[in-house]
Amino acid sequence: MHEITLCQRALEIVEQQATQHGAKRVTGVWLKVGAFSCVETSAMTFCFDLVCRGTLAEGCKLHVEEQEAECWCEKCQEYVQLLSVHVRRCPQCQSNDLQIVADDGLQIQRIEIDQE
Repeated sequence: MHEITLCQRALEIVEQQATQHGAKRVTGVWLKVGAFSCVETSAMTFCFDLVCRGTLAEGCKLHVEEQEAECWCEKCQEYVQLLSVHVRRCPQCQSNDLQIVADDGLQIQRIEIDQE
């Protein structure tokens, strides 16, 4: 389960940014999970709550946005949404000549802090 490692690294960045901005505590964190990241959202939520214990972010609200599995089809010459990240064929023409547009990482989109 790599979610715990991702959460630990995200928390390091969140705490660093919160400290730089004089936060007393972190009240919310917004993450964007890449469609091809193989991250399980429920595991991410569980692990994030776990790693935040005893930190500025303890008890904060985690918001997770899952990115669509989007690719560029060379044959159709347009962007297509994959129904599953495990199926790498164009849903329109069945071509397997796809360029992945969706990310495979994790991004911190926003951090909400309390300075009082």
